[in-house]
Amino acid sequence: MKKLFFILIIIVPLLSSCKKDPDPVPVDEYTFEERARDGLYDLMKVMYLWRDKIPTLKVSDYDNPEEILEKMRNLPQDRWSFVADYDAFMASMQGTFVGHGIRMGLDPSNNVRVVSLYKNSDMWPDGVRRGWIIKKVNGVELAPLFMASDGTAYNTLMGPSTAGHVNTFTFIKPDATEVTISSTKASFTINSVTADTVFDRGARKIAYLAFETFIEPSEGELNAAFAKFKTKGATDLIIDLRYNGGGYMSIAQQLASLVVDNTYTTRVCYRLKYNSTVASEWDESFNFMETTSPLGLDKVVFITTRGSASASEVVINSLLPWIDVSIVGDTTHGKPAGMNLWGYPFPSNSNPNPDYKYVFAPITFEYVNSSNQGGFYEGMLPDVKANDDVTHDFGDTNELSLKAALALIEGTGTKGASAEPFRRTRIFSEGNQLPQNLILDSPKTFKK
Repeated sequence: MKKLFFILIIIVPLLSSCKKDPDPVPVDEYTFEERARDGLYDLMKVMYLWRDKIPTLKVSDYDNPEEILEKMRNLPQDRWSFVADYDAFMASMQGTFVGHGIRMGLDPSNNVRVVSLYKNSDMWPDGVRRGWIIKKVNGVELAPLFMASDGTAYNTLMGPSTAGHVNTFTFIKPDATEVTISSTKASFTINSVTADTVFDRGARKIAYLAFETFIEPSEGELNAAFAKFKTKGATDLIIDLRYNGGGYMSIAQQLASLVVDNTYTTRVCYRLKYNSTVASEWDESFNFMETTSPLGLDKVVFITTRGSASASEVVINSLLPWIDVSIVGDTTHGKPAGMNLWGYPFPSNSNPNPDYKYVFAPITFEYVNSSNQGGFYEGMLPDVKANDDVTHDFGDTNELSLKAALALIEGTGTKGASAEPFRRTRIFSEGNQLPQNLILDSPKTFKK
């Protein structure tokens, strides 16, 4: 993997025989945050996708890398460049989560429902699933907070993302009975495959994959799911990416490759395009990869919402030139761009393995498919609009988006159709602990 190194040069003012200037500031009196600020500034000036739009600024006016990034960001287009704590970021990409593992949404009747729950949540063994009504948390009615879109009150009620924090949930189960469960926030590894099943529909065996995020554990989970699909003779495939906000490009490459067959390893999956200053060195093409259980299909249906972003959009866009791709649900997020990662302090010859404190992740590239299609900053439009039906669990064939996807495959539904009045579900998650960006993984850069 390519790496970029920067040499920071301190210009020391010369002493005058006529007038003594103030003593120069020794290098070691710069704070770590100021050195990190300077490092990010130098990185952005070379690698930022929109480097020609960076305003002229005085670096010393800013105290840390977060502040200078906000000033250098190409707004409103760049909604994604970020600076993060190294350890927290790496934990998120490895699937480490702290909380209850629950996501909630408001249904058309203004009931708050479980939208998703991780299998390692302490509420999973109690039977809590997507579709359950959450009436109260710690005795407080949730519906008014959701109807008012009061994220501040919601976060206060749920408390910090700290292991050991306890909240009490009052649920209404699908059988209309009420149950109260106390849940303790904990640190655990999340599952990225939410559901994997095969529907036996006469001559068709329709595989269904609900996929949450593109992180390190995803590789094994995807291989297991597609091995199951292949064993069961899947003839069709639905990939549900409705809340998948992104992650590693290598996992997107893997997922796209599992849909087709291994003859595609000679074909372009996606191309990365950098700014004109570094394009000759950094522009790169990636073919489909060889996988253990490819389905070899010539069509696929995706389920999306506005939360389907980044790596999710890479998978869809990469397959468009090669097979029949349909989208059911809502317009995707619209992020045809991604970032390389740099750990700070930058490695150097004298210190090749520094103790990283920051992750710098400026937008550095746009991606296109083999037909050079990309640039969909307004999102990818669905062929069939369908509601995100939080009243039913993943894989329930009565769930509206899945029902529409199945109808499209079986020929009882058509592109452009929408059977229900369209609405968007208001969803609250626990903090912001999952990848929401498109990351070109660079293990050498981050190896301690």
